[in-house]
Amino acid sequence: MSDFLEKAAAELNDKLAGGGFDGSAKLSVADLGAIVLDANGARVSDDEADVTLTADQETFEGIVSGEVNPTSAFMTGKLSVDGDMGLAMKLASVLA
Repeated sequence: MSDFLEKAAAELNDKLAGGGFDGSAKLSVADLGAIVLDANGARVSDDEADVTLTADQETFEGIVSGEVNPTSAFMTGKLSVDGDMGLAMKLASVLA
């Protein structure tokens, strides 16, 4: 299991602590694995989710740290979304 995924899951749990996200989302990191976010928080997992966001490690590092805007990453093709676009937008606002 990737150290990046473990660290990112911990940081995402901090961001999700304020609530505001009530669906399930998978962050699929190319060549590393995935993180699932849902009512139980963020964890390294490849479970099914309502929406899947896919990007490389560098893009997700920027999103998690707050240096990369998820919407901008999507618009420039660095982040792809498969599933519930409304839920993806809600997640982007929680992570910002």
